[in-house]
Amino acid sequence: MTKKTILITGATSGFGAAIAQLFAQNGWQLILTGRRQQRLDDLQKQLGRMTNVHTCCFDISDRTVVEQLIDNLPAEFADVDVLVNNAGLALGLEPADQTDLDDWDKMVDTNIKGLMYCTRIILPIMKQRGQGYIINIGSVAGNWPYPGGNVYCATKAFVRQFSLAIRADLLGTGIRVTNIEPGNAETEFSMVRFKDNEQQAEGVYQSTEALTAEDIANTVAWLVNTPSHVNVTTMEIMPTQQATGPLAIYRADH
Repeated sequence: MTKKTILITGATSGFGAAIAQLFAQNGWQLILTGRRQQRLDDLQKQLGRMTNVHTCCFDISDRTVVEQLIDNLPAEFADVDVLVNNAGLALGLEPADQTDLDDWDKMVDTNIKGLMYCTRIILPIMKQRGQGYIINIGSVAGNWPYPGGNVYCATKAFVRQFSLAIRADLLGTGIRVTNIEPGNAETEFSMVRFKDNEQQAEGVYQSTEALTAEDIANTVAWLVNTPSHVNVTTMEIMPTQQATGPLAIYRADH
């Protein structure tokens, strides 16, 4: 029986690595992408004992390279059943008038353009087969903005709307689309955001219990195993110890 194939972007850490691990254990073929060759090599060695693994090291915001990746997939990996658009990042937490424009560019290039490129290039393959699943990793930040979130929040709002829009485009094709929106999750996310400042990163998770990468991997696995006539459009997932708060009010006398 032909193995099913899942393509996971940003597979070298966090959600991506956990999803790869879980799907390898369940016998899926893996196409793993990321920017760190050594980590991809480690995943190839570790997960290759369980299943077929194809790795590609590149920057997802490079449209030409993404196109080449899909065009040059080995024949046994060419029929992608599930695409997980996981690659993404937040950089900085400064207010909009103080932020680094290079950080804004990087977030737009990765969180928006990279997701667009992978989706657009994979969709014709799925449409030709009359089946497939696009799972986008958004964020609660796309719904609930916060001080310093500025462009990161905006990119995740894009992911939400893009997911809804392509779902509308794909009606009747048999292709499903889900946007998963995690809340506070303990991965490398904060280390990246604060540019390897361990003290700042640890403060995000101090004295609370955040989501884990495995929580999101289990969610992806559950979605993929729902019946083909079921499409979960959006899933907002927060740890029990996180909730939305009241709207901020500025008071001039304070």
